[in-house]
Amino acid sequence: MHKEELINLHQMLFEVKEYFEEVNPELKFSQYNALKITPSQQHKSKMEHKYAIFVLGTEIANAMKDVDYTSSNRISARMKELADRTLKEMEYP
Repeated sequence: MHKEELINLHQMLFEVKEYFEEVNPELKFSQYNALKITPSQQHKSKMEHKYAIFVLGTEIANAMKDVDYTSSNRISARMKELADRTLKEMEYP
């Protein structure tokens, strides 16, 4: 995927995050927020956006557990696995 496409995907997931925060203000998305990267920060690297997407995807899936526990659990686990793999790629290119 090209960087622009990743940024677009990041933006869509960011909007989903904002929706969840509106619906449930108790949700914090702390791991994603700790990254200090948003879709508007186009100067960040492709790998940073990719990692942010997976971290955010994990937290969105965790937020969905109230709706569909089984599916969201699998999605969360897979997103975490992809985030971990991406982080390793960032550390050891």
